[in-house]
Amino acid sequence: MNRRTFLQAGVLAPLGLSLGQTLASAPARAGRAKACILLYMTGGPAQHETFDPKPDAPSNIRGEYQPIATSVPGIRICELLPMLAQYAQHYSILRSVFHGSDTHGVGVHYNMTGLRHAPRRAGEPQLDRRDPPCIGAVVRQLRGDRNRLPAAVQLPRPIGDQNNAMWGGQHAGFLGPRYDPLFIFDETWRPGDPMPGFTAPPGVDGPRQVGRSELLTTVENRRPADSAPEREYERFQQLAFDVLNSGRAWRAFRLDDEPRRNLERYGDNRFGRSCLVARRLIEAGVGLVTVPWVFKQSEQNFDTHSRNFTKMKHMLLPPVDRAFSALLEDLIQRGMLDDTVVAWTGEFGRTPRINGSAGRDHWGRVYSTVLAGGGLRGGRVVGRSDAQGGVPADNPVHVSDFVATIYHALGYDSSTRVTDPSGRPHFVVQGRPVAELI
Repeated sequence: MNRRTFLQAGVLAPLGLSLGQTLASAPARAGRAKACILLYMTGGPAQHETFDPKPDAPSNIRGEYQPIATSVPGIRICELLPMLAQYAQHYSILRSVFHGSDTHGVGVHYNMTGLRHAPRRAGEPQLDRRDPPCIGAVVRQLRGDRNRLPAAVQLPRPIGDQNNAMWGGQHAGFLGPRYDPLFIFDETWRPGDPMPGFTAPPGVDGPRQVGRSELLTTVENRRPADSAPEREYERFQQLAFDVLNSGRAWRAFRLDDEPRRNLERYGDNRFGRSCLVARRLIEAGVGLVTVPWVFKQSEQNFDTHSRNFTKMKHMLLPPVDRAFSALLEDLIQRGMLDDTVVAWTGEFGRTPRINGSAGRDHWGRVYSTVLAGGGLRGGRVVGRSDAQGGVPADNPVHVSDFVATIYHALGYDSSTRVTDPSGRPHFVVQGRPVAELI
């Protein structure tokens, strides 16, 4: 409590407002989490088959699966998430999130930035430097890179599908390429294995690599870069040398020293391995790691227009349940969860009514997200959708508020500013943190 709060209380007392009411209405102090892991379910997962089951709805809305009890009395989630059900005291579910758009690209941008994308003439919004920056880019500018690692990393792939390789909202936007997250794009790379292009070629040992770097520096010093593209190229070149010369820091991407039981707990698949690498990166000093779902094809991601129930049961939710719960367990055991925000989302939810192909279609009017750690309260459900899971029925949470809650846990609020290359400041936190989690 500071002097201003006491002054407010003194002024408001004659109006019949108590100190408790004054404190309740005062803005919450920003948190001090060190990092965030964002699990992104490309395609838009169905709320009914994840965190907002509707067992009392008609069968054409309810679907095939039943809710199960969790470690928190009164909170039930879909039976396809039994491992996550055991950790419900550590996370909170937001069941009334919305933004109103049924378009993938719009939903991606909203969930990755908390803001609307810059106007487009037509089509899905692709990457554009006019757009606001993603959370990772903001963290990279405000905190800077540490331990010779970039402050923001996305792996194992971009967020996109077979029609749109990379939707907007995933890079630094108008902040410029300097603050883009490091993206891992190689579809053949198995997370945790040596990364293609990030190791010296055969026969080039450490001293020889240093000699090459020194020779290049000598040549370049004779003609310093004088244009912006040249300077940007030199920056990426230096990053490449940092990777090659600082093997210890970049070993965070490798899993060959992890106990086999850890890999089995997370799941020996691209998603599980990516979540385990994410934990290692956070431990090594990275500020934000985004882990999208691993497949781009609509038939293999959460865009379940057809065969929703079969895909969720046999392909999609088992690896998510295993890896997400393992990540929480691992962070708890290492004493890292209080300092690490873990967020789970997709671009939107799915339609309450099941279509003729046993699927659910795009639905931005209400969906569920999850937040854990970083000083945020766990074991809670915020908001409620209606009986069919179609619209918020109580305490609607705009997606900008969901993102603002992540920012809040990381120590940023509506007064936080970032600066574009021209020196112009921008306020990027435009929602309000969800009060029930603070």
